[in-house]
Amino acid sequence: MNPIFLIGYMGCGKTTLGVELAKQMGLRYIDLDDYIEARQGMSITEIFDEMGEGHFRELETVALQDVAAMADVVVGCGGGTPCHGDNMALMNQAGVTVWLTTSPERITDRLLLPDQKAKRPKISRLPDDEVLALVVTELRARTPYYDQAQLQFDSTDIETAEATIITARHLVDLLQKCH
Repeated sequence: MNPIFLIGYMGCGKTTLGVELAKQMGLRYIDLDDYIEARQGMSITEIFDEMGEGHFRELETVALQDVAAMADVVVGCGGGTPCHGDNMALMNQAGVTVWLTTSPERITDRLLLPDQKAKRPKISRLPDDEVLALVVTELRARTPYYDQAQLQFDSTDIETAEATIITARHLVDLLQKCH
């Protein structure tokens, strides 16, 4: 089976839903950021701080090319992955792209959870009351890229383990109908 790429803004549920989707479909889940960290031996934050976003995006594209050649995987992409180079074209050609959507407010609530904010370079140093404005601004800029996904799927209801299982089941059904 060709890769399934989950795209969308940070906090939309790519990892939460992706892990469960892979489990239900009998596939392997790959978080693209984790893949990059393992290959580089440093965290995404360290890569951003020490090498800059431009270098990170180069590493990200190489990693995306690697996973695009794999079979039987669900790939959770970074929020900016689709917006650089020819990454959307690569993903659309290699497999199925799914844009996970939810409201900017829900995204912000998830990003402000204690275990989330610190590990995200774009927001880690922002005051909490400025995060929603950033989410709205960046979503607006990224929507033309996300809109290139083959499918859109509402990932709002993944706040509990049970809801995530049910939501993943709906996504499995959608994927089976469409492909």
